[in-house]
Amino acid sequence: MEKEKIFAQMNQAIIDGNEEEAVRLARQALELKLDPSEVIEKGYVPGIQKVGELWEKGEYFLPELITSSEAMKAALAILEPELKSREKSLGVKGKIVIGTVEGDIHDIGKNIVASMLQASGFEVYDLGADVKLEKFIDKAEEVGADIIGLSALLTTTMIGQKKFIDLLIQRQLRDRYLVIVGGAPVNSDWATKIGADGYAENAVAAVYLVQELLAKTKRR
Repeated sequence: MEKEKIFAQMNQAIIDGNEEEAVRLARQALELKLDPSEVIEKGYVPGIQKVGELWEKGEYFLPELITSSEAMKAALAILEPELKSREKSLGVKGKIVIGTVEGDIHDIGKNIVASMLQASGFEVYDLGADVKLEKFIDKAEEVGADIIGLSALLTTTMIGQKKFIDLLIQRQLRDRYLVIVGGAPVNSDWATKIGADGYAENAVAAVYLVQELLAKTKRR
């Protein structure tokens, strides 16, 4: 079966919230030795992006959002071991701690970003959603992270991104980590205003941003 057909089926499985089919296709992709990064980018990401569009249009509601998210997570769990083995063979490009800030339970977009970064050869520590600001620092200190990524999907929680940078300054750790931000209400102006090192509007842009920031750091 040609890749495009498999990718289309993966896309539909996520839109339908069909976890069993999403997992079956992920396993099939591994059996066919398809590039897991390409599988995620072309097979699963378009599906979850479509779900997001349907949600915004009011055609999908919370139950559909949850089932699609679970299908996505289940498929990524199947691909994860292969992604990690690729990390070892390619060499880890950098360590990233990522999560959704405290008070915010949204994680679909953050999950996609984490998966794409992992697929691109970065060592990713995903703390999940509703993460206390201190936990980001604790994990970054523990693993020796290069970058900390904070997601916020609500205008009421995006202030947590600013509070986090203030916390780093307070602890005299601001120069130790690069901080990137993202999420629906977030934009480049906000990132600049709070003193973040960068902003990405989607998962692909996040990968490019991280690569660019680390390249600049190494050139210093």
